[in-house]
Amino acid sequence: MKAPAYLDDAQIERLADLLDQRAVPHKGFNLEALDGFLSALAVAPETVPAEEWQPVVWGGRPPRWSDEAEAQQVDALLQGHWNMASARVRHGDDDLPDHLAPLLWLPEDVEVDQGDDLDVGRDWAFGFFRAVELREAAWDTWLDENEWIDEIFVLFDRLASGEIMGEDPEAPGTPVSYRERLEIVSGLPGMLADLHHHRIDALTPREPRRVAAAPDRNGPCPCGSGKKYKKCCGAA
Repeated sequence: MKAPAYLDDAQIERLADLLDQRAVPHKGFNLEALDGFLSALAVAPETVPAEEWQPVVWGGRPPRWSDEAEAQQVDALLQGHWNMASARVRHGDDDLPDHLAPLLWLPEDVEVDQGDDLDVGRDWAFGFFRAVELREAAWDTWLDENEWIDEIFVLFDRLASGEIMGEDPEAPGTPVSYRERLEIVSGLPGMLADLHHHRIDALTPREPRRVAAAPDRNGPCPCGSGKKYKKCCGAA
């Protein structure tokens, strides 16, 4: 089975069912956590090969499938989800098509207040940070060098922990409200696009700066004066 460019509704439902049956019982990912996980991999400082990240999805070890055809179908679904996450971060948040929207659970009517106990985005953020752990040193370098990336991580941590921490790390945090969660979730495509652009910039080889060799001090000055370089422009 060829991996699709993105998952349609039937494929999403199939993958969600597989994860609930074969991953979640073994401390693997549900669909929302997988979406956060793959989103982080798509913008990571270093590429993580599929043979490294796929076992993490299932809790450490891929399940035994009924036959080779089923194994290939599952692999195609995972790769299709990866393709979708990769296309999402390249697209950004301007008119993001529905088929690239983050896969996380939201109430049917988000405008109706659901109460602050509803942990919207929690599993998505958990998956994101689980992917960060695969290349923690490289992410730490980015965080040390870019304050704005740290600000994004603070927002994702609020989704994961449900708390807003103050300046005193020992003091209890303030619970994140339902509305605050929705605001963070609505900004996910834009934040992922920013991380993607930074990744491309960081991984793009820089053209070495060529510095012209200085003229021989006893040779003619390149300005055309007829004098020796050391008696002319080189004397400055």
